[in-house]
Amino acid sequence: MAKFGWAYINCSDSGAGSGSFGPAYSLQFVTESGGGTTGSAYLTYYTASTYSYYPNTMVLSGNFIVTGAISASVFHYEDITTIDATGSTYFGDDQTDIHSRTGSLEMYSDSALVMKVNAVTAQTYLQGLRGAYTNVSTALHTSSVSSLVLGVTQAADTTICVHSASAAGAGAIMIIKDQVDRTSLTSKVYVSASTGGSHETIDGSNYYVLSGTYPAINLYSDGSNWWIF
Repeated sequence: MAKFGWAYINCSDSGAGSGSFGPAYSLQFVTESGGGTTGSAYLTYYTASTYSYYPNTMVLSGNFIVTGAISASVFHYEDITTIDATGSTYFGDDQTDIHSRTGSLEMYSDSALVMKVNAVTAQTYLQGLRGAYTNVSTALHTSSVSSLVLGVTQAADTTICVHSASAAGAGAIMIIKDQVDRTSLTSKVYVSASTGGSHETIDGSNYYVLSGTYPAINLYSDGSNWWIF
């Protein structure tokens, strides 16, 4: 004859007898070891569209702490108070990418201010600007958009073809300095604004001549031509 154990059934303690509590759509979690589960309206999961997002959305109202890595296809930021990170940071993958910001910008090196862009006064502060020097040691040289200071060390006649003012952009600056003592020389330094088929000008002329001993020329671009200042 078969023997049977016993079973205790009481449906009045948990309604449907599921042993879980919490509002609709709440994710369940165990409240204590071996105990039942419950949920909270602060952590919910939806299979229909909600909060302007597509189906399958988990919503957390509160803080979120992650001790490992987060992998996501897209991040949507609504409020950023502080970004604290070390190492290199790369933005964009194309020459046409534009990274815009609202407000002022400050850059420091070893706690020393090296660059400041004040959005209120529209002023730019640069300290210790360097690294854009080019030694012109050939009879023909073409500058580039990265050129800032060109020092001519070629003793013979030298022609510098200035890059396009439109490519440089309005407000770009370039300095050309003759570093050769031409007291006993007849050679000159020619600065041409007609480069690569473009016919731009320097103070309305196609070219400018540096003559004498240790002359220099400062140029700025208005986006269409170069001007001496």
